[in-house]
Amino acid sequence: MHTRQRLLAILDGAAPDRVPWVPRLLLWYNARRATGTLPPQWEGMPLREVERALGCGTPARDGQVAQLRYEGVTVERRLEDGLEILSYHTPVGSVRQVSHGSETLRGLDMGGRVKEPLLKGPDDYRVWEWVAEHSYWDATYDAYRAYDAGIGDEGLPMVSVGDAPFHWFLLQGAGYEDGYLQLQDHRREVEHLLAVMTEVERDRLWPVLEASPARLLLHGVHHSSSYTPPRMYERYILPYYQEFNPRMQSAGKAVALHADNDTSRIARLIERAGYDMVECFVTAPMVPFTLEQARETWGTRVIIWGGLPSLLFAPSVPEEEFRAEVNQVLDVVAPGDAFILGVSDNVMPDSVIERVAWVSELLEERGRYPVRARE
Repeated sequence: MHTRQRLLAILDGAAPDRVPWVPRLLLWYNARRATGTLPPQWEGMPLREVERALGCGTPARDGQVAQLRYEGVTVERRLEDGLEILSYHTPVGSVRQVSHGSETLRGLDMGGRVKEPLLKGPDDYRVWEWVAEHSYWDATYDAYRAYDAGIGDEGLPMVSVGDAPFHWFLLQGAGYEDGYLQLQDHRREVEHLLAVMTEVERDRLWPVLEASPARLLLHGVHHSSSYTPPRMYERYILPYYQEFNPRMQSAGKAVALHADNDTSRIARLIERAGYDMVECFVTAPMVPFTLEQARETWGTRVIIWGGLPSLLFAPSVPEEEFRAEVNQVLDVVAPGDAFILGVSDNVMPDSVIERVAWVSELLEERGRYPVRARE
C-alpha cells in the first residue's frame, strides 16, 4: 500500500498494511528556507521532495473545493507603520482588523498578533451581517482535481472549509477575551449574527461541499477545553456540527477537527458532534490528555491523526527518550486501527530533522499491521 491507500483504508474503517506516517513539516521547512539553514542535501528542494527523502507522506492541506466571493463588499489590505490593516467596506458601514506584522513573520508565512479585533460591538455586527448575507461560494472542483492528481499516491487532500460561526466569532471576529465579554453584554445581538452566518453557510456553502469531489474535510480548528469549554461548546458549537457533520457524511465525506489544543474536557462532546477524525491531535506533556486517555474515551470510533508532540523533536530531548516515546505510542495504538501517526502541530524550526527519518525506519519494522505491543 502507499500513503493514499492507507489513509483511505482508515477512513473506510479497514486495516492498512502499516501505520501511515504523515507529519507536518511546513513550519520547519519555511523557517529553514527563509534563514538559509536547510540541510545542504535539500537546498533548493521543494517541500514535497524533502518529505519523500524523509520517507513520510504529505499532509496535502492546500486543496480547495470552494472559493469565497463577496458581492458589494470591498476588501482592503494595507501596511501602515508596521501594522497590517484589513478592512471590509459595505454600503452599511466598514469594519477593520489591525495586526502587528513583520517581514520575519511574513517570511515564515505566519500572521502577527491582533491589536484591534474585527468586531468590537453591535454596530460592527450589523456590518458583518451584511457581509455574510452577500457572501457566496463558487465551486472550484477542477482546481481541486488538479491538486489531488498532483498529490498522487503520497497523500490524501484534507480540504479546509472553515469553522462553526460561534468559534469563528471568538477566534477571528472578536477575539477570545473580548468575544466572551461581548457575548455577556450583547448576547441577543451576537446570537442573531451567528444565526445569520449559519443560515447563509447552510444555504450556499454546504451544498457546494456536499457535491464536491473531496473525501476529507477539515471543519473546525483549535476547539479547546479552555476557550470553548464544555458548557459553551454544548450550547453554541455542538448543535451546528450535529447538523453539518451528518450531512457531509451522507454525501460520502469524512470530517476532521484540527485538534492541536487541550481537548480533555470536551473530548466526549467532539464525539457527540459526529467528527470522524481529530487531526494534529496533541497529547501530554503539552496538554493534560494522554493518548491512552483518548483511546479510552473514543475507542476507534474517532480516528486519531497525531500522537507525537512536537517538543519530542527538540534537541533538548535526549535521543533515547524520544525513541522510547515513539515506541510507546505504537504500544498504545496496537493493533493500529483508526490511527495515523503525525506530529502535533508541526515539526518546529529547531527540530532534529533526522528523527523524522528514524520514525520512517521504525515503522518499516514495527508499524506493520497488526502492530504488536511490546511485553
